[in-house]
Amino acid sequence: MGSKRGAAVLIRRPADILPSEITPREVYFNRRQWMAGAAGLALTAALPKGLGAAPLPAAKSPFSTDEKLTSREDVTSYNNYYEFGTGKEDPAANAKTLKTSPWTVKVDGMVGKPGEFAIEDLIKASALEERIYRMRCVEGWSMVIPWVGFPLADLIKRVEPLGSAKYVAFETAYRPEEMPGMQSMFPVLDWPYVEGLRLDEAMNPLTLLAVGLYGETLPNQNGAPIRLVVPWKYGFKGIKSITRISFVEKQPETAWNKQAPGEYGFYANVNPSVDHPRWSQATERRIGEGGLFVKRRPTLMFNGYAEQVASLYTGMDLRKLY
Repeated sequence: MGSKRGAAVLIRRPADILPSEITPREVYFNRRQWMAGAAGLALTAALPKGLGAAPLPAAKSPFSTDEKLTSREDVTSYNNYYEFGTGKEDPAANAKTLKTSPWTVKVDGMVGKPGEFAIEDLIKASALEERIYRMRCVEGWSMVIPWVGFPLADLIKRVEPLGSAKYVAFETAYRPEEMPGMQSMFPVLDWPYVEGLRLDEAMNPLTLLAVGLYGETLPNQNGAPIRLVVPWKYGFKGIKSITRISFVEKQPETAWNKQAPGEYGFYANVNPSVDHPRWSQATERRIGEGGLFVKRRPTLMFNGYAEQVASLYTGMDLRKLY
């Protein structure tokens, strides 16, 4: 999501952002691999609440980068998840209140086979994969994360979208009693959080529904029990704790676009050529790479995934359709 360095995309943040906030899928799996993934999820469902993460065996994916992983500690303690607070440490501190079992995802809209699926059933037809992806935040920092999940395309094929479906909309859980960030007198966003993709973006082999990281089920602060991962886009497109997936004809309004339509675009493709109004997007800070002499890394067009996704945007003016 060959590089097209001339393409440009404009992504901005609201003016009142806090300073503390800046900082061919043709892979087939054998029966044993499928059973390993299913067994891991079954173990997750059987765990009593509060016992921590469960293992999620998964096949290695050829889509993975060989870059050094960001530590599990950093991945699980430095997060944007405003439903639990606007500070980077707030999600890890507050997300324990979210109850992730049982959990269902409603699939509706322009599909031939709508339904409401328990998370265990949702992935039965898909083998779990470990995909090591770069993750780039619009705030100028990045990580390398070993996600565990399955291609969104697998689910899309199962529910059989109608020809009129052009976009896929996603919705996060709306649970103010479990999500303290929703209880503020001055909410950051109009809850629940909503995101969207064009249908061809959703069908791209890189687009993942993640149910784990580092070989275990997702921690709450990282979007448990199921979240979206779109590695060529800025991180805010990766909606967490999904409860609804809808197939629609018109481009859906997304949470940040509703909040600041002049600053948050729909596409949000990583692009080093267009700066944020208050900082450059040309470079990034890799979380975990500390030290006085550590240099910022050059940002890659489409976060380094141009070969797989650049063709999705052929002919588009990514300065306007940012």
